[in-house]
Amino acid sequence: MVSQKRAIAPSRRQIGLSRVLVVPFVLQIVAAVGWVGYLSYRNGQKTVNDLASQLQHSISARVYDRVQNYIETPPLVNQLNHDAVPLGLLDFDDLERSRPYLWKQLLRFSAIGHAGIANEKGEYLRMGWVNRLDVSEKPQLAQQLTPGGGDLIYYNLDADGNPTEIERSQPNYDVRIRPFYTVVVEKKQAAWSDVYINLAYGTLQMNASQPYYNPEGKLIGVLTCRIGLDQIRGFLQTLSIGKSGQIFIIEPDGKLIASSLKNQALSLGKGQDQKRIKAQDDSNPLMSKSVVYLLDRFKRLDNIKETVQLNLNLNGQRQFLQVSPLTDKYGLNWLIVVVVPESDFMSQIYANTRNTILLCIAALIASIGLGFLSANKITRRILQIAKASENIAGGALNQNINHSKIFEFETLANSFNSMAQQLKESFETLEYKVTERTSELATANQEIAELNKRLKAENRRMSSELDLIKQMQQLILPKPAELAAIKDLDIAGFMEAADEVGGDYYDVLFNDGVVTLCIGDVTGHGLESGILMVMTQSVVRTLHEIRESDPVRFLDTLNRTIYQNIQRMNSDKNLTLAILNYADGKISISGQHEETIVVRKSGKIERIDTMDLGFPIGLDEDISALIGHILVELEPGDGVVLYTDGIPEARNIHKKFYGIERLCEVVSQNWHLSAEEIKQAAIDDLREFIGEQKVFDDITLLVLKQQGNIVHNL
Repeated sequence: MVSQKRAIAPSRRQIGLSRVLVVPFVLQIVAAVGWVGYLSYRNGQKTVNDLASQLQHSISARVYDRVQNYIETPPLVNQLNHDAVPLGLLDFDDLERSRPYLWKQLLRFSAIGHAGIANEKGEYLRMGWVNRLDVSEKPQLAQQLTPGGGDLIYYNLDADGNPTEIERSQPNYDVRIRPFYTVVVEKKQAAWSDVYINLAYGTLQMNASQPYYNPEGKLIGVLTCRIGLDQIRGFLQTLSIGKSGQIFIIEPDGKLIASSLKNQALSLGKGQDQKRIKAQDDSNPLMSKSVVYLLDRFKRLDNIKETVQLNLNLNGQRQFLQVSPLTDKYGLNWLIVVVVPESDFMSQIYANTRNTILLCIAALIASIGLGFLSANKITRRILQIAKASENIAGGALNQNINHSKIFEFETLANSFNSMAQQLKESFETLEYKVTERTSELATANQEIAELNKRLKAENRRMSSELDLIKQMQQLILPKPAELAAIKDLDIAGFMEAADEVGGDYYDVLFNDGVVTLCIGDVTGHGLESGILMVMTQSVVRTLHEIRESDPVRFLDTLNRTIYQNIQRMNSDKNLTLAILNYADGKISISGQHEETIVVRKSGKIERIDTMDLGFPIGLDEDISALIGHILVELEPGDGVVLYTDGIPEARNIHKKFYGIERLCEVVSQNWHLSAEEIKQAAIDDLREFIGEQKVFDDITLLVLKQQGNIVHNL
């Protein structure tokens, strides 16, 4: 009994079954809950980023549209007034006649503060409000009708816009030196004045002005409209940007136009000493740090030409920052800046994360308790079976396991009892069966060894054949020295098989001043395709050597030879093939293959479809009626590019095709280089596009470029 207990009890290096059952169970729960919590946090964070981006886009778009509508009104009113002059509704020689029309304009367009008209004599008249948002202010007529100078006299108006009594006057007023007048005189077109401070109200305003010229091009006067920028500020303060986000509009020098903050000051000082505030100098840290960050990143704010989204770190907290330019054709140049603290959105994410951690801890404690209870109940029954097994191992085969209410344990007990009963019988025949099986295994091992030898021999034979065909393919390709020896032409070629043996073919042959270029693609690849490629090269070289120059006879003879060999091989292979003959600056193209790319000296691309110039080789015995040719003249610097479908049909890991258009673009951009450099640029771009994706088809590229001055034979 003592020896059995020692055998069953675990040693210090062993692990108890209860731990084996409980620990993985607990680890799985911890890993699953922790992973879910982490993913929840990450997804929440990503959702926050997306939400912040959408919020910034939405708010920026609303501000852009509202401000755009607002600033479009003054130039529109000026244009309407400009069109009214020829109709006699406005008169630069009699400004008083313009008053009723300008009053109607003010009533129709609530966005403008006042509308005015001035002439080159120095006369000026305007109607409207200094600050239209001030409900206590009444509209006024201001006019200076003394040519060359005088007082600007202000009149109160009745409900119909007619002057009543004089309210005050401003002496020595010459409209021709006012900013709204000088800006259009200088630019000779409609324009905005600079933003300025209305000293009486401390608000920001600006003028839109448009010059009026007579038919001889002489300046007659200027039409102008003033707008107050408080309307923009009022709109911004109605927007909700998270809990503490801000939106503000600035000029390229950083001066504030408007802000969403309720108490944001736009100027400092009083009276004549008032100055506009720059956002980078403001006491609001979120605003000032945002502009300082933009200046550090872009050096100058007017370098921001399109909407950008950035992340700003302020006091250890990330801020989402978006800047959108707002410009128009009259010289307006503002920037809309939206800043949203990440913390405005992340507080609920952090709360959810804390709840997830607490739930994980509670689940862990409950899992450990339940795991130990379940493990103890299971291990007791297993220990009984372990003791019985130990007894059987010691030679005591008469063992019996008690029944259990658990189905699995009951099944295990029945199986164990049956096993113990059968074990005794098994011992009697075991040795005989072992001997019999050993003999069978020995025979099987011998047969497997012989089969492996035959397979290895067959593999070595096939590998040798493939290597031989591959070497033949490489040996019959034109050598660089052959290509370099061809006068007046710069030629480079490339071929790479997808498998050990490819089905692509190209050749360059030169004889008696005629250069023959061939390119073809056998269906499929492998041994048969490689053999057919070698056959084609042999027939082409033979026809070239016997000076066969007629494209119809050339291709027809080649087709008949290849067709008969394919029939003898009992193969279904065929190939597309194009033949190009070059002489004296002219190149003749025949045969059906991929498009031929003709490249002019400037890099301009001409694509020639060869569909009607031939028929696949080896499909039909007689193709003479289907063969045609086309003649292309090449100037110095012109050339052609030939390729097989392995290039345009190459795909990357996203299943996107490389395409003939991309090949043409690379060739065009590099055409000023040598043929070898053009070829290498195209192959490098193809490899970069394919990346780690497997190449499924053979790749062949042939570049011919005419050099020097060619003397055409007459």
